[in-house]
Amino acid sequence: MKRIVQISFILTLLLSFNAFNANAQCKGFAKKICKAELGEYTHDGNYHAAILVEGEEAELYKTFYSDQDYRVAICGSDNLPAVEFKVMDASKNILYSNAENDYSRTWDFKLESSQQLKLVVKVTTFENESDDPASGCVAIMFGFKVK
Repeated sequence: MKRIVQISFILTLLLSFNAFNANAQCKGFAKKICKAELGEYTHDGNYHAAILVEGEEAELYKTFYSDQDYRVAICGSDNLPAVEFKVMDASKNILYSNAENDYSRTWDFKLESSQQLKLVVKVTTFENESDDPASGCVAIMFGFKVK
């Protein structure tokens, strides 16, 4: 019994380390690759990244302020299909969808009033289904223009 507890503890540590290592690699991907997508916009200092699988989606809420120019940048690992993102207001109105814009990786905007927006990011699927779906890092970056 003691041996089973020891093995379980070691397996738990190993799995925790792998998850931590994957998140660290994903954050590095965001810093090195995705941050460049912001161009002349100043990065807000936060790195939002996660490992997603084909067909999987993630949500993020962020407050944006009036009369400020913003850029949202989305990027995914090269092995992933296109990454779709939608931006919605509190009433669930879609303000932007990159699916309607050839899966653009950036969106520049300015709001008339401060509000919290919901970003939904979804990894699309490849046309040819596979037994082993693709997975990889997807990052969301936010930037603003300094006036």
